[in-house]
Amino acid sequence: MRAIDLSTVTWRKSSYSNQDGGNCVEVAPGVPSLVPVRDSKDPARGALLFAAPAWAAFVGGVRREEPRWAA
Repeated sequence: MRAIDLSTVTWRKSSYSNQDGGNCVEVAPGVPSLVPVRDSKDPARGALLFAAPAWAAFVGGVRREEPRWAA
């Protein structure tokens, strides 16, 4: 397994995230074939790495509100 250097990536979070922090994640686009995701409140804990197609499927499902989870 190779190490991925994330020290120079630019992290972004949703435009829906407010200044109070909230429960947000940050993503770092631009890493070839991967999408790093981390907790915006604790970025020092590291990132999860998702295959780009898996992340795109996840985001697409969220946008389509799939699945509808019970409240």
